[in-house]
Amino acid sequence: MAVEVGSIVTGKVTGVKKFGAFVSLPDGETGMVHISEVSNEYIQELADVLSEGQEVKVKIISVSPEGKIALSIKKCEPKPVRPQRADQGKVWQPRQAPAPQGPVSFEDMMSQFKTRSEEKISDLKRVTEARRGGGYSRRH
Repeated sequence: MAVEVGSIVTGKVTGVKKFGAFVSLPDGETGMVHISEVSNEYIQELADVLSEGQEVKVKIISVSPEGKIALSIKKCEPKPVRPQRADQGKVWQPRQAPAPQGPVSFEDMMSQFKTRSEEKISDLKRVTEARRGGGYSRRH
C-alpha cells in the first residue's frame, strides 16, 4: 500500500520526543506527528498524551521530496465546535449628541461645534502627550 496524502491509517507510536512522535505506518514506513498536530487542546508534555507502542489513527498530511511523511492525529477527529459570541455583528459606533429640542439658532450650533472641537483636541493632545512621555517638550 503506497502512502497517499489525505488517507487515514492506523499506526503504532515508535518514539516520543519533545517536538513530536514517530509513528510506524502499515506499509513499513515511518512518519512524524508534530506536537501541534496531536490535539486541538494545548499539550505541555507529549509524553503525557502518547506513549511508545500505542496505536493511533493518523491522517497523512504531506510527503516531502526527501520522503519525510508528515502526519496528524487531530485531523482524524471531528473539529470542535466553538461557542458563538453574543456580540457578533456589532460594530463600534461613536456616541450620538443629544438631539436638540426645538429650533436652534446658528450661534447655538456654532457654540456646540466649538465645545465638541475643543473636547476632541484636548483628548487628542492627552493621548499624544502620553505617548511622548507626559507632555514634556525639549523645544522652547
